[in-house]
Amino acid sequence: MAQQVADYVLARLREWGVHRVYGYPGDGINGMLGAFDRAKGDPEFIQSRHEEMAAFMACGHAKFTGEVGVCAATSGPGAIHLLNGLYDAKLDHQPVVALVGQQKRLAQGTHYQQEVALEHLFADVSEFCQIVMDPGQMRHVIDRAFKTALTMRSVATIIVPEDIQESEAVPSPPKSHGSVYSSVGWSQPRVLPNKDELRKAADVLNEGKKVAMLIGQGAANAEAEVVETAEVLGAGIAKALLGRQVVSDDLPFVTGPIGLLGSKASDEMIMNCDTLLMVGTSFPYAEWLPDEGSCKGVEIDIDGRMIGIRYPMDAHLVGDAKETLKELLPLLNRKEDRSWREQIEENVRTWDDVLEKRAGQAFGGKINPQAVAHEVSPLLPDNALLTADSGSATNWWARHIKLRKGMQATLSGTLATMGPGVPYAIAARFAYPDRPVIAFVGDGAFQMNGMNEMITVKRYTDRMAGSPPLIFCVLNNQDLNQVTWEQRAMGGDPKYEGSQYLPDFPYAEYAELAGLKGIRCDDPKKVTSAWEEALASDRPVVLEFVVDNEIAPIPPHIMKEQAKKAVKAGIRDPERTGIAARGFRQKLTEMYENLPGRKHD
Repeated sequence: MAQQVADYVLARLREWGVHRVYGYPGDGINGMLGAFDRAKGDPEFIQSRHEEMAAFMACGHAKFTGEVGVCAATSGPGAIHLLNGLYDAKLDHQPVVALVGQQKRLAQGTHYQQEVALEHLFADVSEFCQIVMDPGQMRHVIDRAFKTALTMRSVATIIVPEDIQESEAVPSPPKSHGSVYSSVGWSQPRVLPNKDELRKAADVLNEGKKVAMLIGQGAANAEAEVVETAEVLGAGIAKALLGRQVVSDDLPFVTGPIGLLGSKASDEMIMNCDTLLMVGTSFPYAEWLPDEGSCKGVEIDIDGRMIGIRYPMDAHLVGDAKETLKELLPLLNRKEDRSWREQIEENVRTWDDVLEKRAGQAFGGKINPQAVAHEVSPLLPDNALLTADSGSATNWWARHIKLRKGMQATLSGTLATMGPGVPYAIAARFAYPDRPVIAFVGDGAFQMNGMNEMITVKRYTDRMAGSPPLIFCVLNNQDLNQVTWEQRAMGGDPKYEGSQYLPDFPYAEYAELAGLKGIRCDDPKKVTSAWEEALASDRPVVLEFVVDNEIAPIPPHIMKEQAKKAVKAGIRDPERTGIAARGFRQKLTEMYENLPGRKHD
């Protein structure tokens, strides 16, 4: 039997180092499914419960490994389902290739069943999108898709009609006008700014007396250079959420996250610095950056389109973070006055004390969600892979979990979509079966789609089970909690039960029904022991904590400030806003009034 195009596609994927494709079947990719069967597991087709989850898994694979993640879906509805996960990859700059089926060429343009204009549908999410209309195209379309995904750190989409999948493969087209011949291979370029701009940046940083660093995922391979730069400049390091794993949280001058989910230590450093050095981040929130004109700025980013668009910069270093810092460091003068650094480290210690005291509070016998993250932090195994979903759980994950060297952590950063926490964790387990994997998920995200993926965990239990642990931590508060508190803080509205209430569900029991281990904890005194039981399990675990939904994920000082702004701006009726504000002020007073160190909130 002659090799089909579908077989050639999988062979080319193997050449590109792909051994796993996440997807869901459908007749629009029947040819591909037959080829997967003939490929005998290399590459392997991993069946998710939904195409969106497959795209999230591909993105998670890219985030944890740095490799291209690949997903596949059928034509029409299957292709449409991929989009949210692909946008997650696009907005977080992750290389993902999507293989999508399409109706036969003969049927296109006839308003055929499941016929969708996929080129238009995927045009915005893709840096490269191509429908294959001739078997001879397949080679260079695959190669260009991978080269584009890697170079642009984004999504490339390959659309393959059914009849093309089943056609005889043409690995090398005839040498005639229109034929092209491509190769497998790509290398990371060494991108450096020009020397004049480096000198200008060094002058700005050398003149500064209070330097603050803000780093993101673009600094991922520059840990040593970032730390050395901070040491020379006497700077502290704040981290955007996608940059959490770049440097260890046990360094005394690392102030932790920034922004609404951030730390007071980061806020104090950023707002009081006279020089800001941003490395590999496009953190967008102006309210968490210095006032315009209050400090000078230097930025390093490999993407010239994104440099100097968050804060007005005095030096714009377009280049790779690691290589640029290597060139910059010899030009920097070590700051002998360490008083700024000492103040930063003192603020970090104070903030750590506040976090510990906050996590130690409990009201009405309910578990404080802060304690769930705080108490597991010192228990985390070395080299753990951590994921978080979007919601109030993300706040506790960001503030209370301290990453050590060798750990990795990620979430949906720019899209901030609900749903990826569980599929990211599953992809991490497939990629690194010998490393602990822990996902933090709210009950809203778990109900939305995470629960279904427990069936995926069950299906691949031979790969998911065993040591080290795989844990899905679910915070059960029967509330879409982040939005509830945003309604209170930003709109001055009370909680609207019609949109915010979530039905209670026995998540741990559901896990047992699926053949996994379920642990349910509703006792504040048993949080640590519940974590210890989960970490010791040789089966995948759904660890359910029943937590208090009246613990504000938004810091109190921000809540009050936003409420005042809402009234002043006339966004809400003052009387109604006042009623709502009184409600959460009363709760905040109960929570924080007698808390030692509350002045730091």
